Amino acid sequence: MTQTDTVLIVGAGPTGLTTACTLLQHGVDARVIDRRNGPASEPKALILWSGALEVLRRIDVADSLEKRSLPLSGASYWSGGRRTGGVRFGALADTAFPRPLCVPQSVTEGVLYDRLLKLGGNVEWNTELAAARVTGSTASNVSVTLTVPGTGSPAPFSPRWLVGADGTHSTVRAAAGIAFEGSTYARDFLLGDGVFTGGLPEDEAQYHLTPEGVLVVVPLPGGGHRVFFDRDATGEVRPLSDEELQELLTARGPKGWKLESTWWRSTFRVHTKVAARFREGSVLLAGDAAHCHSPAGGQGLNTGVQDGFNLGWKLAAVINGADPALLESYEAERRPAALRALRNSDRQTRLWMLRQGPKRVLRDTLLKVATATGALDRRIVPELAQLDPGLESSPAVPGELPKPAARGGRGGRGPSLLSPGVRLPDTPWQPLHGTDAASLHEFLATGRHTLLVLQGAGGPGTSGGPGNTGGPGTAGDDEGERTAAEAAELVARSTVRSQTDVLLLTDHRPRGGCDPSAPYARAVDIGRKLTELAGAGPLVVYVRPDGAVGAWSSHRDLSRLAAGVSVLGAAVESVA
Repeated sequence: MTQTDTVLIVGAGPTGLTTACTLLQHGVDARVIDRRNGPASEPKALILWSGALEVLRRIDVADSLEKRSLPLSGASYWSGGRRTGGVRFGALADTAFPRPLCVPQSVTEGVLYDRLLKLGGNVEWNTELAAARVTGSTASNVSVTLTVPGTGSPAPFSPRWLVGADGTHSTVRAAAGIAFEGSTYARDFLLGDGVFTGGLPEDEAQYHLTPEGVLVVVPLPGGGHRVFFDRDATGEVRPLSDEELQELLTARGPKGWKLESTWWRSTFRVHTKVAARFREGSVLLAGDAAHCHSPAGGQGLNTGVQDGFNLGWKLAAVINGADPALLESYEAERRPAALRALRNSDRQTRLWMLRQGPKRVLRDTLLKVATATGALDRRIVPELAQLDPGLESSPAVPGELPKPAARGGRGGRGPSLLSPGVRLPDTPWQPLHGTDAASLHEFLATGRHTLLVLQGAGGPGTSGGPGNTGGPGTAGDDEGERTAAEAAELVARSTVRSQTDVLLLTDHRPRGGCDPSAPYARAVDIGRKLTELAGAGPLVVYVRPDGAVGAWSSHRDLSRLAAGVSVLGAAVESVA
């Protein structure tokens, strides 16, 4: 990589490391710096939700994190010593991660750092962004000065792209002149991780809502618990002593809960802010540099990880030759997601802060009713999980391509399953050639671009029924094979060919087997969630690295599909 193509990532927390790993998996190197002397040792954020876990699976760290985590079964709310409500985790469909995991941030960072090293990347520790200058919105508008240990003098540097993943007090954001809009709670937040006795919950989070303030209790993997309190702001940043934490625990928790010892304590203020924009020319913001949240619901780290992946694959595509306009979709997709997470965490925090009077009674009553009716599960859990990308209005999902409604689909499922911007549902399949994955989501877990060719039983020359065995020589199979081969040829001429897969998904096994030399993978859709949409001829679906539909077309409109999908880059010219 030449210097003009270099990506400089400032900050090696979960967001920066996710961005760097994604870039490397898509064939682009990045320079990562951090002023710390190594990965974090403080546990900080604890919860990984389904959406972030799917991202972490795409960069091949989810398995390692699962082994070091504690799955949570739910959360409960208590008031006046009585349980007033609760949510159950584990019922989310179409995901390999139906419940959140409790994993200290230090573990998440360590696993991501190990992955970065395995991919050939590195972090320049003890290296600080001393200054940055952004001179406009032109292509090469960034110059930075780094303080590098052992050099004796500041080192000037001109990256092509500058990614600010450097936290709430971002130097990158300030240099780009981007406002950080929002407010700060007039409360201090106090926490301690340690050993407790007295029957604290073993696999659920508890929220004890008292007139004096909140007590949050979360069990930790490997034993121990985190206790979390709020109080009127005092201006002190001193962590509470064990004795002070015990006083709060006695005042707000059930009888008999006792603190034995702590290994980490912290006091901090909470801001609820979002950057006015996530991009200024070649400068891009992600994670806490772009948004900061209350810890309620564990949204901050999760949102940042998804920022990093979204930015990483798009930046890699552009560097590899895709239309630079693709990067315009980064802010269009991630700022609304950040605002949703911010509103969610803010709503929960304000729920905690109701102290006395009718509002407190109303809150407790609503929690009881919402729990009894299941409304709390149906609304809160999907919001926290962040599985719905909400990309329908993104400029990266072209709205002018044919709509799935034109093809129908059994049960009217076409529009909901293949609408651009919608996350594809999982479907079990039997792999036949080119893949060992046993389902769509397992196949997409590599985090690559995918052209998915759907060939059902309704094509010309087939029986049209679900039990059709098909086979080489039938018109339907021939058309599906031909379409998959054309899609593979299109990919071979594209700018992202080394990061793109082609898969032919059918609803039957061919009688004569599969061609082992075919330049695409093949599987049988056992669940029939997708192949039933193919109707009279194959459909070609571009699936983004995040598992969302980017666009689709009939097999006769491959060139139009390529023209509508910017990451296919040079393939547009080759098939026009």
